[in-house]
Amino acid sequence: MDELARRIDAALPQTQCQRCSYADCAAYAQAIAAGEAGIRQCPPGGTEGIERLAAITGLPVGPLDTEFGIEGPVTVAIIDEDWCIGCTLCIKACPTDAIVGIHKRMHTVVEPHCTGCELCIPVCPVDCISLEPVSGERTGWAAWTPTQAKAAKDRYEARKARLAREKAAQDTKQTVQLEAKLADLPAHSAITDPTELERKRAVVEAALARARARRQGG
Repeated sequence: MDELARRIDAALPQTQCQRCSYADCAAYAQAIAAGEAGIRQCPPGGTEGIERLAAITGLPVGPLDTEFGIEGPVTVAIIDEDWCIGCTLCIKACPTDAIVGIHKRMHTVVEPHCTGCELCIPVCPVDCISLEPVSGERTGWAAWTPTQAKAAKDRYEARKARLAREKAAQDTKQTVQLEAKLADLPAHSAITDPTELERKRAVVEAALARARARRQGG
């Protein structure tokens, strides 16, 4: 990320809500810096957010583009415990690991970590998640502090690092398993026909090549 993109990213609220149509705040910042996105696409930042971005980029101030949403109060997600089925889909969707729970057990939201991103709402199969305003009449940067933005960014980055570690561990495990299988394929297969065994060997070798490529970041 270049210096301009870093400055833009620092001026964003870091809710990681994707309402700007980008994967996260950093991606939106890079798109603005590259001239690929406007500065009026961030509902959580609101009017003041647009003014901050205009001061950094030199682009003209204008109203929030309502195609991306409207400025509103800060909200937190609330899970109805009576309806939650423990599917874990909201946990996977949460960008700041603000939802805790395990499979087939009721989940709950750790409110101080929730950015009100709304990403958990559409993935819930039983519609048991609602949003509760927590900032009263205050909206945009009047309701969301730099301290909260930093905490949200830190948690988002920590989550990305955790997911990367988990993926690397899974790729390593798969590679080891495939290597062991390939080393003595007949012992790991019920197939005895030489032609079929060679065909399976080719399949395992291809899978091993993909697993190794993932480990190398390819």
